[in-house]
Amino acid sequence: MRAPQETETVSFGPFFLHDKTRLLERDGQPVKLGSRALDILRLLVSRAGDVVSKNELLAHAWPGLAVEEISLRVHIAELRKALGEGKEGARYITNIPSRGYCFVAPVHRIGHAPPAVSPPEQAPSIPEAPMPVLPPRLERMIGRDDVVREVAERLLTERFVTFRGPGGIGKTTVAIALAHELSAQFDGRVRFLDFSMVKDAALVAGTIAWALGLVVQHSDPTDSIVGYLRNRRLLLVLDSCDHVVEAIAGVAERIHQQAPGVSILVTSRESLLAEGEQIFELGPLEGPPQGAGLNASEMLAYPAARLFTERAAAAGHRAEIADEDAEVLAEICSKLDGIALAIELAAVRVGTHGLRELVTLLDGRLKLEWRGRRTAPPRHQTLGATLDWSYGLISESERIVLRRLAIFAAPFTLQGATMVAGEEGDPAERIVESLEQLVAKSLISVRPDGAVTRYRLLDTTRAYATQKLADSGEATSIARRHARYVQHALETTAADADAGDQALRSRARTVLFSDARAALKWAFANDEGAGLRVPLAGACARLFLELNLLDEGRLWSSRALTMLDSSTRGSAWELELQATLGHAFMFTERNSDQAETALRRGLEIAEALGDGASKFKLLARLNMFYRRTGDYRLLLPLALEAERTAQAIGDPAGIAGGKGLVGVSFHLIGDQRAAQLHLEEGVAGSEALRSMQPGHFAYSRTPQIPLARVLWLRGFPDRAVECARPLTGAAAPRDAVMYCISLCWSASLYGWVGDWSSVEQMSARLSAHAASHALAPYQAVAAGFRAQTMIARGEVKEGIELLRAVLPRLHADRYELYASAFNAELSQGLAELGQPAEGLRVLHEAIARIEPAGEAFDAPELLRLRGELEARGGDAKAAGASFVASIALAEEQGALSWRLRTETSLARLRRKQRRAKPLDGLAETYARFTEGFETADLKAARELLDEATK
Repeated sequence: MRAPQETETVSFGPFFLHDKTRLLERDGQPVKLGSRALDILRLLVSRAGDVVSKNELLAHAWPGLAVEEISLRVHIAELRKALGEGKEGARYITNIPSRGYCFVAPVHRIGHAPPAVSPPEQAPSIPEAPMPVLPPRLERMIGRDDVVREVAERLLTERFVTFRGPGGIGKTTVAIALAHELSAQFDGRVRFLDFSMVKDAALVAGTIAWALGLVVQHSDPTDSIVGYLRNRRLLLVLDSCDHVVEAIAGVAERIHQQAPGVSILVTSRESLLAEGEQIFELGPLEGPPQGAGLNASEMLAYPAARLFTERAAAAGHRAEIADEDAEVLAEICSKLDGIALAIELAAVRVGTHGLRELVTLLDGRLKLEWRGRRTAPPRHQTLGATLDWSYGLISESERIVLRRLAIFAAPFTLQGATMVAGEEGDPAERIVESLEQLVAKSLISVRPDGAVTRYRLLDTTRAYATQKLADSGEATSIARRHARYVQHALETTAADADAGDQALRSRARTVLFSDARAALKWAFANDEGAGLRVPLAGACARLFLELNLLDEGRLWSSRALTMLDSSTRGSAWELELQATLGHAFMFTERNSDQAETALRRGLEIAEALGDGASKFKLLARLNMFYRRTGDYRLLLPLALEAERTAQAIGDPAGIAGGKGLVGVSFHLIGDQRAAQLHLEEGVAGSEALRSMQPGHFAYSRTPQIPLARVLWLRGFPDRAVECARPLTGAAAPRDAVMYCISLCWSASLYGWVGDWSSVEQMSARLSAHAASHALAPYQAVAAGFRAQTMIARGEVKEGIELLRAVLPRLHADRYELYASAFNAELSQGLAELGQPAEGLRVLHEAIARIEPAGEAFDAPELLRLRGELEARGGDAKAAGASFVASIALAEEQGALSWRLRTETSLARLRRKQRRAKPLDGLAETYARFTEGFETADLKAARELLDEATK
């Protein structure tokens, strides 16, 4: 392999490349190019016409380092841009797939010609100082290539950049990389000064003068520094300036103003606030998202995960990250906040503890004491030392605020900070000022969240400050303040439920969740929190329902209700606790007496307090409770009362939700005409319903869900399917319970139209969703739908076995809403297996269950199926009577589709009996349909009618 010759000059196109001075010119002007890009160009030009492999290029530009191919591609792209590749047909570097790169432009070697541009004029009176040795560059820097490129460009144009960020984030590492990257641009004139060991601000200017090789005879050498640099080109890197920022700011500002050839790079946890300074906030390394289902290789696309695995391997952990450990790795990266130092310190312990144990260790203070490289500066040998360094640089008032704010488990607002960190009677301005300083010094991060600004301590900083809070002796008083703030914030946002920007309100409440959980745990575990338990749990109860955390809502509500006293009994807090308990019991365990009692007690309190919104919610929940238990006669009175309550409140979404409640009640008691009328009125107000956020009293009332079933019953199968389709897609309800209901009712509809593949799909989604939200009763329903699908495709025995397992669970939970349909399916399956008598017994039991509740919506279908089994058993007279009763009830209910099914069954019976005009009733009913002719029932009816004409 021919190495590039160090002394010759070559030309290609309008360019001259001078090896000795490492200078690329175009038309006599220097071309800006990074040192590694220049190394790559020199090798390609020296081998012009040959294919140079990627490995050769990597080895040449990064000798002795392991570098990913993406770095090579980035520098090749930089070269092509600098050379104007593609402009006016110019071609210089081409990629040879799977082989490497080739320099394809003609190259002319012209010996030892000097560069056309002379180096900048030097001040003749002072000799050039020897260049200090730069700190060695890391073998491989991960996740910061874009930063290096961007800041390099800014240093060349804006000349004065400060890297700002928390301790351990990697400021010094990136600064060293930049210094090496830009060394060629400054002809090797780079001065790197580490100020971490300079304790006295008065020594700052003298330290800079010493690095420049100046000998000065007075106490302030700033003038001499500026005079020396005025006509020079140089990169000055001032590292770790946190504790001497004022002195650094004065000197840096003078150099920037009076030495135009000098670029300045500063690293600090706070900005210098100097004129001309450009701040570059060095953020954390991006980590993989939790819960995204990524495999191990996909995790490594994220810099934080890549750094962790590489440092773990370097420390002797040879095992690769398996796919089953990928989520654990994501959690580790999240806990380490993307801080490079924290990642390195944790990674070296994987071999000792393993990934899963490491997750637990990261929750404690131990991580602050883990030691890193012995050669690292003392402040970087442990996370605790890094934070000690920062803590020692802030004022006492800032320390007080920092340790008090460590009580927050999640991002907090300015209001939260002032209520928790401030003393009673203190002006809020004092906390604001301390907070601003902590943000400026990178101890607290800040981010906008819509119209609100939120603040956060990184996990490592929070662990450190939490220990300081414990040492201060005020942990209990601050925890009490925090719990009171959480209660206040939740009650305030709940009171604003029907006003203002509901999306912002919902977001504000969601962000409070982690703090609500922490406050509850403290209050129930400490005697000092006894007086806060009921009010705090009452304030949190609604939040748990809004976030679909029903198990957690049930737990805290149950505990708090045992602690009621005369001051809290009958209060708004008890109302919320009872409402939450009843709702949670209904969906997570069973439709028990305890659930009904809690809902009834909540309704009693709402009426006593004159709380219309809560009354509507409790009426709606009781309506749903009785739907599930099959007590259909109780539905309509509750729904009508809810509708009157919503109208009294005057809220459009509530009125639409009330219409939906009345409509679904009419549907279940078997009045499909009234059901359609009310549900369509509710859907007409659905725009108001769609704009609702969790917390609105009518949230989750979706008339479109029952309307789809009513449309099928009324004889509009196509409209029904169109109505249902969005409910399990883009327009699916956001509430976890309502999404389950949407899947259930859609599955029943698809079964009615004979689309069993959709039923199977719905049941699978229902099962997964119910499992993820611990909604056990819906898992049983999903199994029932799956059993129906099995029977429909001929797996009768297996389907029957599954139904026999499902139905006892539903009956035990008093969940009868779907039990009659599953019993009906079981009865038909038994008949298919030659057990019609057993099937008839099952069906009689199903009919007996609904009779005490009055005429149910599916009573016509159950009567029809009874007739089918009676006909199969040879009792034609009983079968005929059942069919006639079914037809009469279907007509009374306005359920044309039920009537069509029964007319089809009756027509088959009459044909078998050779009765006159056996198909007249079927023909008349079929003629009433205007759509749905490709659905199962209409196709079956048409086939029967067509047979009669043959």
